[in-house]
Amino acid sequence: MSSQFFGLNVAYTGLNAYMASINTTANNISNVQTEGYSKQVVDLESASAIRAFDRYGNVGAGVSAKQVSQLRDLYYDTKYWNNQSYLGYYGTKEYYMLQIENYYTDSAATPGFSSVFASMFNSLDAVKSNAGSTSVRNQFISDASKLCSYFNNNASRLELLQATVNDEVKTTVDNINSIAQKVALLNKQINTIEQNGGQANELRDHRALLVDELSQIVTIEAKEAPVTNSNYPDMYTGATTYTIKINGQTLVDTYEYNTLKTVTRTNKYNQSDIDGLYDVVWSDTDSKFDVWGKNQRGSLRGLFEVRDGNDMQNVHGQVQETSTNTLKIVNPNITNIMEMNLPPTGTVMVNNTYYNYSSFDVELDKDENIVSYTFHFDIGFSDDVRTKLAAQDLYVGSTVDYKGIPYYQNQMNIFLRNFARATNDLHKTGVDLNGADAKAFFIADDVNLNQEDDFDGYLLEGDATKPSDLANRPDGLTKITFTAASDTYYRLTADNIQVATAIREHPEKMASTIKRYDEKGNVIEDGVDSASLIKEWLKLEKDVKIFRDGGANTFLQCIYADVTVDTQECTTFTNNFTNIQKTIQNQRESVSGVDEDEEALDLVKFQNAYNLSSKVISVLSEMYDQLILRTGV
Repeated sequence: MSSQFFGLNVAYTGLNAYMASINTTANNISNVQTEGYSKQVVDLESASAIRAFDRYGNVGAGVSAKQVSQLRDLYYDTKYWNNQSYLGYYGTKEYYMLQIENYYTDSAATPGFSSVFASMFNSLDAVKSNAGSTSVRNQFISDASKLCSYFNNNASRLELLQATVNDEVKTTVDNINSIAQKVALLNKQINTIEQNGGQANELRDHRALLVDELSQIVTIEAKEAPVTNSNYPDMYTGATTYTIKINGQTLVDTYEYNTLKTVTRTNKYNQSDIDGLYDVVWSDTDSKFDVWGKNQRGSLRGLFEVRDGNDMQNVHGQVQETSTNTLKIVNPNITNIMEMNLPPTGTVMVNNTYYNYSSFDVELDKDENIVSYTFHFDIGFSDDVRTKLAAQDLYVGSTVDYKGIPYYQNQMNIFLRNFARATNDLHKTGVDLNGADAKAFFIADDVNLNQEDDFDGYLLEGDATKPSDLANRPDGLTKITFTAASDTYYRLTADNIQVATAIREHPEKMASTIKRYDEKGNVIEDGVDSASLIKEWLKLEKDVKIFRDGGANTFLQCIYADVTVDTQECTTFTNNFTNIQKTIQNQRESVSGVDEDEEALDLVKFQNAYNLSSKVISVLSEMYDQLILRTGV
């Protein structure tokens, strides 16, 4: 049979077990407000029974505190991480889209396009009544300059916003690397503790909190697996492997981690892009990080979409011809020079390989539609490469199916090119107050253009005719070469449009009357201060199709519709995923959260169990006192 004093040992195990439970409960209460903390419990199990060698068999040996474990559910963690990537993705886009939306606001406090545009045409209407007045002309020219300034400022603000997003891309990549390093270090600390029989619960909480943060940046896959002994598979080693993958690429592999880095693009992808935009690559291989992966979300992708989003309006087509240093594409998606958004020197992608071009040509048919693009490269293509590139799809820059900063820059450019061309073509049909032929009213203030006070439109420098007037080649096409100094409307953007310097300084050089001819070709004198041209000019406000099959006055309506729809979509999804986050977090808290009332009940429960174990010892003490002192044993 068991020892007479065996009961003391049983009661002693109870004291130890419930003291550990009280201490663990106290730790839970202390961390009730600690972010990422998971509730801890003492795992109790009955101690191994002792053989009593009597008819009743074994005798219980008390209770054993096996370990202090944390309560977490991997299922809820995984759901939370997946939701966080979408929340980060839409939340980031919403933040920046609200800023873009604000740029196009038109109100009494902050006059926008509609106010400035209407004011300009009101001033033009005043010129109609008093075309010979210099002061009236100055007012109109001033209002036209305000319109240019509106677009100049908006373009500058979008450029600044693109720079801000670009800086955040670098900061985000640095944060990913920092998290990866910390997780790898925690993995080592956790294994060191747990291989020696301990429980690294606080370190595990810290690691889970870092993974929560990482999941909002990129979509991840996190997996933990026990390390087994190859000779004894069932043997518990205490060590685990912990891996984090992004797009199938390993970021963290237990104690090792890979890093990402940002590299500066050598060329622009879109015409209005700022210099120095970053791409993200893996540091060890320099291979591109696939931010555009099918299942990739997170704030990093959101940043790329806002920064690079062109709504798939980048030039692309099929390679038809190749030579030593040129690629010609046909069936292009953009056939209007006014809508081109590719930079004079940039980057094309063919067959998943990027090449930098130095200039490009376009071929126009008689209706001024682009039928082909030819890109010129400083490098030479080998015969093998040319064979591989033939009949492949070519893309200028990257195709992003989202209306980001490049999209709104390009939409402003398209509007201004069409409006400026319509204005200039009309203005050049008139004569100024001095009787001289009028020149362009709107020009591009571009340091690469040597245009002085004129702007020839589609033309190369020095040409004085439109492509449709040029001598056609035998194939019926007209070729235009685009370089950094091409004097074409393609070079006019929201960033550089302005009223011609000569007109700003000399209002009399603004035309108000149309130059007309009689049947014999003689000029009909209407008077240089008549308003025949002004009457036609006023029609450009809303009676002539300028932008998206509507009048010029509908520009803001079209742009604001785009930006508000995208902003509202981002806001809706952000709210939805925020609500889902709260729901999943509540489910996580139901398992791992610390509830003050529950902990208070546990304290009472464990205190009573501790007191009962103490009572057992007290009772046994009295029994041993009787046994030893009274019976003389």
